[in-house]
Amino acid sequence: MSHPSSPLVIRPLALSDLTALLQLYTHLHPQDEALPAQDQVQAIWQGLLEDPRNHYLGGFVDAQLVSSCLLVVIPNLTRGCRPYGLIENVVTDGGHRQRGYGKALLHAVLDRAWAQHCYKVMLMTGSKEEATLRFYANAGFDGSSKQAFVARPPQ
Repeated sequence: MSHPSSPLVIRPLALSDLTALLQLYTHLHPQDEALPAQDQVQAIWQGLLEDPRNHYLGGFVDAQLVSSCLLVVIPNLTRGCRPYGLIENVVTDGGHRQRGYGKALLHAVLDRAWAQHCYKVMLMTGSKEEATLRFYANAGFDGSSKQAFVARPPQ
């Protein structure tokens, strides 16, 4: 893997980052469903950012958002009432992959989860590609310790 060519600045996302985040998400789900009206999207984004359990982090290179993910810290009554974390929507711009940005972002998210006293952090991927699975393993995730099951609403 090559080293980042420009420094990556990792910070929490802000209200003003919505347009850049939605553009970045096209690299995650190129054929995603259409969004509702812009004012509704903006209201959802504001609500997400106001919830202290949601931690949206972004990686920026030269002020451009190139990588992002969401950490949700979920309260819990087991494990001494320590919360656990769930990571979702891990994405790096296709033109900025293989530079260490995604791994750096995941490490920052894990640091945030440990600071919140999470006893574990989970993520799932729908990818079966070896490179993707290796990426998560190299970032510190064990792909064999749990089995994931997903339910979707009937169509």
